[in-house]
Amino acid sequence: MNTYKNPQAPRTRHHIRLAALLCWGLGCSAALAQLTAIVAVEPTARKAAHSILRTAAESGLAKASGQPVALATSDDLADVMRATRSAGYDIFIGPAQVAASALQRGYELVGATHKSDKYLLVGLVQIDAVPAMKGRRLYLPQQDSIYTYMARGMLNEAGLSFQDLRAVQYEKFPQAGLTALTLGSTDATVVREDDWAEWAAAHPGTARVLATSQPVPGGFSVVVKKDLPADARNRLAQWFGATPASTGLPPVTLRPEANEYRRVAELGLFTPTSLPGVSRITAREAQTLLAQGATLVDTRTEKEFKTKRIRGAVFAAYVEKSLKDVAFNAAQDDFQALDKLPKLDKAQPVIFACNGAECWKSYKAAKVAAAKGFKSVYWLRGGLPEWDAMGLPTEGG
Repeated sequence: MNTYKNPQAPRTRHHIRLAALLCWGLGCSAALAQLTAIVAVEPTARKAAHSILRTAAESGLAKASGQPVALATSDDLADVMRATRSAGYDIFIGPAQVAASALQRGYELVGATHKSDKYLLVGLVQIDAVPAMKGRRLYLPQQDSIYTYMARGMLNEAGLSFQDLRAVQYEKFPQAGLTALTLGSTDATVVREDDWAEWAAAHPGTARVLATSQPVPGGFSVVVKKDLPADARNRLAQWFGATPASTGLPPVTLRPEANEYRRVAELGLFTPTSLPGVSRITAREAQTLLAQGATLVDTRTEKEFKTKRIRGAVFAAYVEKSLKDVAFNAAQDDFQALDKLPKLDKAQPVIFACNGAECWKSYKAAKVAAAKGFKSVYWLRGGLPEWDAMGLPTEGG
């Protein structure tokens, strides 16, 4: 039985909502309760989708939760990622980036079906390091695939973005990227570590590893809404831990570390973890530098600065209009405030901070300052949130 597509799912959810409204209007004693779930499949793993038997999975989930369940299946990861941001389903079953996005928005982790993997950015032998990828070609699967997330992260760490490349080719199958390398139709691709080991042994001297990711949860990860009743969540977790073979869903037997999902989420939303030419520091290191005479520049808005700030910080707003990307166009932004700071010596250490890892203002400010000739530029990526979490002194308000 092929249940890969479920075109009736949107209509079913509409009917569920309509029935619930009618029930409410007629004064029913309890609202119609039906859980919604989606299996999100990487385009690179369509075989897994074809093996899922929707009816059997719906029946098992309904029995476990004590409520009827409507299950959909999709390989449109862009659409599924939008659904995680709007809490569109009660249960998400999908690759790591789907779970990582949902975990930031009111879901809790049940676990994963396979061991964690590492991903490699591999390029032709004449490419000696990631920065040398500038102006080169990159082969990737679908734009929202885990391979693309890994590529973005490894490029970001080297201060590059997709905009720095000559071309990014999106296809369906990651292993075909290795074939493209042998044919000379691409310069680099991203593969799982296990796939690379086998291919490299068969094609010695063709390509080299340029960067290696941190571990990423493998297979399917399962998350459920936190606001579901605790007993229902517990029963669902037990069911996923021993899914019947008849459903086509592998059992959830592993529970990856939370930081593995956090790293995946950061690849899509956060600033890079490093900035070439600038020293990234922790809140404690920033405190030490301040005690030694460094200047800490708060690049947030004036209102934010006045409300609460790191003690001793000076204010210079970075007015941001450019893309939140390592290849941002500084000419679109306004950081004239830096030049107006009194007694700011380019030869002395200066630290830039804003609202944490999701805030790009301090990243951009640090890069601009380095380009302006500041000799010792530091970036407090964690910003005020990290400083505050450490219990370090603040002022304002």
